[in-house]
Amino acid sequence: MTASIGWPAPAKLNLLLNITGRRDDGYHLLQTVFQFLDHGDRLDVEVRTDGAIGRVSDLAGVAAEDDLVLRAARLLQAETGSTLGADIRLDKRLPLGGGLGGGSSDAATTLVALNRLWGTGLDEDSLAALGLRLGADVPVFVHGRAAWAEGVGEILEPIELSEPWYVVLVPPVTVSTAEIFSAPELIRDGHPITIRDFLRGQGANVCEPVVRRRYPPVDAAMHALDAALGGVAGPGGRARLTGTGACVFAACPDEHQARAVWESLSGEWTGFVARGLNRSPLALRLAAEAAGG
Repeated sequence: MTASIGWPAPAKLNLLLNITGRRDDGYHLLQTVFQFLDHGDRLDVEVRTDGAIGRVSDLAGVAAEDDLVLRAARLLQAETGSTLGADIRLDKRLPLGGGLGGGSSDAATTLVALNRLWGTGLDEDSLAALGLRLGADVPVFVHGRAAWAEGVGEILEPIELSEPWYVVLVPPVTVSTAEIFSAPELIRDGHPITIRDFLRGQGANVCEPVVRRRYPPVDAAMHALDAALGGVAGPGGRARLTGTGACVFAACPDEHQARAVWESLSGEWTGFVARGLNRSPLALRLAAEAAGG
């Protein structure tokens, strides 16, 4: 069997989340901006020749049939007819229900890694199309580029952003995305904005007021992060919610200031400091492997 270790499954932040309508099937029409972090989960893969697919490490609270890693591996195997299998170990560092895209990122990394290791030869767009069947956020992780997204989050346009350092807090609560998107007070008819509008500082996360009212720990985290920022005025300004939460974040001009803000919070809060990236660690690994032959 062939082992390949350390495949990155990075976190993402939603720097904007606007809802402009709703499709007939109930899915919301979104505008959002994805940027990656140099922090996330890790996957180790051992290729099997008997076609079996299994997880070496259990994920607390997630049954095997709901595990996006296993579902991604089986989907790729079924679509390509590969006779190979894999044992997959997931080093889970991102919180469940945190809005950092952990499950979607894990699925994307599984597709990308196994496509390489099994030699199934699918191109990036084909892998992204498979990923969309697993979740709306999976394609952005497959492509690995910071993006402006529309539709249900699957229509992607690469975007170049500043790459600040972020302080991310992880409140002790799991937010239900389904609950937030079904909340009667959620604004679903927001005015569409453009990329230019966003780059000029317009736009917000329409889910933030709903989540803050329904989940007091998220509200407390945002207050704490705002207070800790003090005079630090990074790109993006105040504390914000990523996705439907629960994680909150704020940008700082440099690593030194980000770590100073985090140091003032670390005694009371769980969280981390990470660099924003326009190319994901997964994409950077693939590029490095290609350059090395």
